[in-house]
Amino acid sequence: MDRDFADFWNLLWEAGLGLCAAFALLNAFAPEQDLPWKPLDLSHPIGQATAAKVADFELARTAAPEEVKAVTDACIQVLREAGVTVERAEDRDDGGFCVVRGAVRITGGAVTPLAPGGLVMQCPLAVRYVIWDRQVLQPAAEQTFGSRVARVENYGSYSCRRLYGQTDVNVRPSEHARANALDIAGVTLEDGRTVSVANDWSGEGGHGAEGRSFLKRIRDGACRVFSTVLTPEYNEAHRDHLHLDGAERGLCA
Repeated sequence: MDRDFADFWNLLWEAGLGLCAAFALLNAFAPEQDLPWKPLDLSHPIGQATAAKVADFELARTAAPEEVKAVTDACIQVLREAGVTVERAEDRDDGGFCVVRGAVRITGGAVTPLAPGGLVMQCPLAVRYVIWDRQVLQPAAEQTFGSRVARVENYGSYSCRRLYGQTDVNVRPSEHARANALDIAGVTLEDGRTVSVANDWSGEGGHGAEGRSFLKRIRDGACRVFSTVLTPEYNEAHRDHLHLDGAERGLCA
């Protein structure tokens, strides 16, 4: 019996050493974007742990003011370390479900400008935008059109309303009511060409199949970064833009 007990503990000891060695190898050689315990770096490709790392900056609706400040400050620091110029936006309460806390405003730096600019958005949404810009949008533009994107045309982020602007109290609030959504209308390239969802999604616009392929590619890439991505294929309400948000639920359509 004593011999069996000793063998059992030796086996556990060896298994523990094996697990420690495996963890050390994983920690040393696996891509940082795939390891949830490594800090978020916006210069890294999108990895298995990227979404979870961004989600660490999400705020509960009931978060205390000190938690809002601490989490938002940490989120802002990640953006600044990535070379993005960003400032904290004032909290906003327009009544009911239209409450914005922990939001930021991107003002410049190493990120493609939004046009119009000065948008107020939740900090994690800003992080998602920067990742999408660097890892999806710019590579797709260069490979498809041989030109980088000069600016991203948009329809805004904050809007105090329910889904689709409905007034029915049974309809849930839009993520726009929390500044947690961004509507992308299209892009303007550095060579002056424009690609828009309204004109090019179908493949029948001025850029033909190339324009459709580009828009589909940036949609697919957005689905790896944002929680919800809605396109003209989803419904008529999105016929002219890509809706990108950081909602708790997930949908790519």
